[in-house]
Amino acid sequence: MFGALSLVVADQATDAVAAAAGRSDSAAAALSALLHFLDKPSIDRLRQVLGLTSSGTVRLVDRLAESGYVRRDPGVDGRSTSIVLTAQGRQAAWRVSASRAAVLERALAVLAPDERETFERLASKVLVGMMRGPGATRWICRLCDIGICRGTEGGCPAARAAMVRHGS
Repeated sequence: MFGALSLVVADQATDAVAAAAGRSDSAAAALSALLHFLDKPSIDRLRQVLGLTSSGTVRLVDRLAESGYVRRDPGVDGRSTSIVLTAQGRQAAWRVSASRAAVLERALAVLAPDERETFERLASKVLVGMMRGPGATRWICRLCDIGICRGTEGGCPAARAAMVRHGS
């Protein structure tokens, strides 16, 4: 059941965010990360977040720039480039976030409030057990709206659950 659930939610979320971005799910994740927590990242930093190769990230940024979603600005040194969302990219990124949130809300709508609390507690436990350490490919928060985590009591639910698990 858990395997089927994870596939259904992942498939629906992937389809929704890709449609909202008008591009691939990697493009949607890039837009979301640029909106919510990456501030003028280098190609390499974006590559780390998305778990893509350097050349794949460059091609993705090229496609996003062709769509008018991002622009390249000078980086922190003379050799690097930073990626910046345009106004059009910001709008697309908000659509990505809203479409993902809608899929997740629809998935949880069948649960009563107490069931949702139980589900969140159990899902947090499973998530923390599956989290990879620093340097792992693809960040789990690449599609998260970090503003929601900042507004949640105790901050990011995944980080909070990890702290509890590790006794921090």
